[in-house]
Amino acid sequence: MTRPSSKRRDTIAQALDGLTDGAAIMVGGFGLCGNPEALIQGVLDAGARDLTLISNNSGNMGKGLALWLRAGIVRRVICSYIGNNEDLHRLMAAGAVEVEITPQGTLVERMRAAGAGIPAFYTPTGVGTVVADGKETREINGRTYLLEHALHADFALIRAQRADAFGNLRFWRTARNFSPVMATAARVTVAEVDHLLPNGAIDPDDVHLPGLYVQRLVEVTQHEDPFEYRTTRPRPDAGA
Repeated sequence: MTRPSSKRRDTIAQALDGLTDGAAIMVGGFGLCGNPEALIQGVLDAGARDLTLISNNSGNMGKGLALWLRAGIVRRVICSYIGNNEDLHRLMAAGAVEVEITPQGTLVERMRAAGAGIPAFYTPTGVGTVVADGKETREINGRTYLLEHALHADFALIRAQRADAFGNLRFWRTARNFSPVMATAARVTVAEVDHLLPNGAIDPDDVHLPGLYVQRLVEVTQHEDPFEYRTTRPRPDAGA
């Protein structure tokens, strides 16, 4: 019989223990895909405010991380695009939320650098655009590069399809997106998992993120998993 891991938490509140006002939180997901829905609601329930949110685009259509924006608990957002997120557009225009737009590849690399212990790096992405404003530049081999700094967080909230008791994770297809790299860059990584399994249940070759990077696990079996925009086309033989 597998001995229960101390990483498991019975409730969302336990999984978010230590969350305080002013925390920097990375949240996995691309739009509404791969969102840790229960943990997102749990942060609201915890009452933490003045948060720095680090995510791809901070929710959409009033769902996902848009709940935080509507509740007024976010002070700053670091993301790669705003898209159709009307809540973030509105708050940014009103000056209620500070927004830092970072190219998507640079955003991921800043988090990866944090996890790898690299304090900063040079990249050509953003040179000659507003992304370069106020940043150090350097000529290397005849090309201009921007200095970008590693991006750390107090918490990373991610969602996986399966986890074992040690915290080894397997994600569901593209829902993997930013989650593995975020887990390496945060002081505390909390994984919301659809199915929590005993050690040995996941083949080592099928592990997407080693449990070394996961400090807490909470099993959540029911999710809404909303679609942002459902697009379909008729079958070629429709109406035949």
